Amino acid sequence: MGDGLTVLVFGASGMVGQGVLRECLRDDRVAAVRVVVRTALDVAHPKLTQVVVGDLATPGEHLAGVDATFDSVGVSSTGMREAEYRRLTHDLTVGVARAVADASPGSAFVYVSGAGTDRHGRLMWARVKGETEDAVAALPLRAWSFRPGLIQPLHGIRTKTRLYGALYAVLRPLFPVLTRVVPGQVTSTEAVGRAFLAAVTGGGAPGVVTTEGINDLAGESAGPRRS
Repeated sequence: MGDGLTVLVFGASGMVGQGVLRECLRDDRVAAVRVVVRTALDVAHPKLTQVVVGDLATPGEHLAGVDATFDSVGVSSTGMREAEYRRLTHDLTVGVARAVADASPGSAFVYVSGAGTDRHGRLMWARVKGETEDAVAALPLRAWSFRPGLIQPLHGIRTKTRLYGALYAVLRPLFPVLTRVVPGQVTSTEAVGRAFLAAVTGGGAPGVVTTEGINDLAGESAGPRRS
């Protein structure tokens, strides 16, 4: 790690990715953040380098020398055929993970799948994400698969998916109640970002992390080194 983590972020324009990026930029343990995006973000920070590419599957030479890769690229499966969903979910993620393993073997890799992920499940998205988790775990990386349930967007973060946006508008006033009633099923964009950092800086063995585990890791991550 040297004087601090060098972190690579895929999916920084999405709701989860925005939260992860925010926490990386705020955390003193992170020295440099590279985001791989198709369109430049409206974010400027001394730690931040934006790598604009035409295709996320071909990030070029920017994978070498990273300590951790945070991958929150994802699409809704609604109305999508399995072949296309698999290409955008499994193939893209596994391709990126393989490239990272080649360029920075032994580094940390955190992938966001979702609650209900199951490679033997009946739902198409759950099977595809389960297969993605397994493929990433088989690579020479320290790999975590995060399975968050309901995620509360904080700090002005918004989802780009219209359906989810409508859902969050309805749920917004209910989040405080849900957090108390079903704490193991609700987390936030801030907690996910903190948990990513806690995992790769010593927060337990690689593997699957549930919503409850995410919240536990997020609590461990909050400390005096945060700025």
